[in-house]
Amino acid sequence: MLRNRLITVLTFNDGTLFRTKLFEPDYRYTHNFVDSWSVDEIVILDITRDPNADKRAFYDVVTQFAKECFVPLAVGGGIRTLDDARQMMAVGGDKVVVNSGAVERPKLITEIAEAYGSQCAVLSVDARKSEILDSGYEVFSHFAGQPTGKAPGDWALEGEKLGAGEIMITSVERDGSLQGYDLALCRQVTEAVTVPVLGMAGAGNWKHFVEGVEQGGLSAVCTQNIYHFTETSIASAKKFMEKKGIPVRL
Repeated sequence: MLRNRLITVLTFNDGTLFRTKLFEPDYRYTHNFVDSWSVDEIVILDITRDPNADKRAFYDVVTQFAKECFVPLAVGGGIRTLDDARQMMAVGGDKVVVNSGAVERPKLITEIAEAYGSQCAVLSVDARKSEILDSGYEVFSHFAGQPTGKAPGDWALEGEKLGAGEIMITSVERDGSLQGYDLALCRQVTEAVTVPVLGMAGAGNWKHFVEGVEQGGLSAVCTQNIYHFTETSIASAKKFMEKKGIPVRL
């Protein structure tokens, strides 16, 4: 039986780990909350906006997590070439997350998949609601500021065909809202692909995790905010999900 994963997401900007709200930094961040004994995976994303910024501090963070956490580590941010991906893997990443770089050059997904295997290539899809596209949603790149004209389901399917082993779907409007996942958006992606889909943005309580799996079709639920405002633990969240009939890794 495939078990659903619970993933913690950390964002890094200009040397600091923090949470985000509507894709903007929220520096009321506490980065000492990660319970690496219960979380199934950790995602660390470098969202530093300066393309020429020194990435050594970010690499140091990844290396430190890789040494101390015995769970898969997915890393991303500013990956536009295979060499960028190689560097992320070299400093301790188990998977590489690509977003804008794949929009600019879709073949990047294939290059990473061929070099490391599809299981290491994660396509991150940021989407906003749209009144123009029939899908009702549009993929945005470059920190969710640039429209692509692509529907999330179509882009996710293209990414799968190019070699992506997982899709990470993020609702820009739900980022930091704690109002729950955008389930319609999640379904649009999960129904389009056969690979696992990770849902990000919006989780505010344990019920949202259950909804994401049952109603959104997600294989994994991701969060960065819920643990920053409560004393809840990842282990307790998993037990809640299990009681609701969601297979999880305890």
